[in-house]
Amino acid sequence: MTPPVWPPVFDGHNDVILDLYRPKPGAERDFFRASPYGHLDLPRARAGGFGGGFFAIYVPPPLVSRPLPDYIPSPPYHMPLPSPLEHSYALHTTMAMAARLFRIEAESDGQFRICRTADEIHTCLINGIIAAVFHIEGAEAIGPDLDELAVLYQAGLRSLGPVWSRPNIFGHGVPFAFPASPDTGPGLTDAGKALVKACNQLRILIDLSHLNEAGFWDVARLSTAPLVATHSNAHAICPSSRNLTDRQLDAIRDSDGMVGLNFAVTFLRPDGRRDADTPISIMVQHVQYLVERLGIDRVGFGSDFDGALIPQTIHDVGGLPLLLQALADAGFTPAELRKLAYENWLRVLRLTWGA
Repeated sequence: MTPPVWPPVFDGHNDVILDLYRPKPGAERDFFRASPYGHLDLPRARAGGFGGGFFAIYVPPPLVSRPLPDYIPSPPYHMPLPSPLEHSYALHTTMAMAARLFRIEAESDGQFRICRTADEIHTCLINGIIAAVFHIEGAEAIGPDLDELAVLYQAGLRSLGPVWSRPNIFGHGVPFAFPASPDTGPGLTDAGKALVKACNQLRILIDLSHLNEAGFWDVARLSTAPLVATHSNAHAICPSSRNLTDRQLDAIRDSDGMVGLNFAVTFLRPDGRRDADTPISIMVQHVQYLVERLGIDRVGFGSDFDGALIPQTIHDVGGLPLLLQALADAGFTPAELRKLAYENWLRVLRLTWGA
């Protein structure tokens, strides 16, 4: 029997740059070699049909080897927001991590390209080139005058999350809490409102994942672009503070925006447990719920590869065909699978970027 041919997957979020920049001791690796560590490298991407995605620059706290989600305790829990970062440290680290991203492109012999338009992404997907979007998760590297934003845009930045799950000069992230509402604090600051307007002018995508609910509604009121959460799930299924309420999902739908399914088990499971023994069926359930709420044109994947514990059945990027098969088994047609895999991301990026 001929195995199915799956569409390439363009993914809304990964943290491989962080894992290369600050690996766990003894787990150092090379993006161009298959590794037993982490979730994403070039050989495993090829094996899993990974066509590209948003490559995040997330600035870890000084002297902490991994981002906070690795340490989520058993529910119920409510972890305090991490401390803000110093601007100079955040800027230096962002530059160093961005340089790592650009070195991957330079050393890839044409196999990896940082894309600035949706047409470039589409061309890469057609030609089997990994298409990368330069994304920053948490805007601590940007000062209140937004000078760094202008420079980063010229360097290729096309997507920005104003906050990670800690406060900065622009707004407030959600703490990691379960069960909990995302309505956890004040909205955007005046600087945050100016950042939204500047991103609209530059046509930089504004990522709502990690932003608290008050900040979400500020962006919804101010932004002229579709509302996008690159790696978040349905709060109705998993009541984590990191997930989106029905009201938020309705606003994303009404803006013709997009949600990428987060593979992190703590944002998938109805019980909120950090347990890799999580069935693919719960991922399918989230996709079905999101599609029902948003429509088939507004849902995709936002795996959080290399930034979270994911279901052991998926294991790493090589497990993407298993998810596509599960969705097919649940009744999604080949045309719908293409939308979920990459076409919906291209649609919303064209609306946001204009090309």
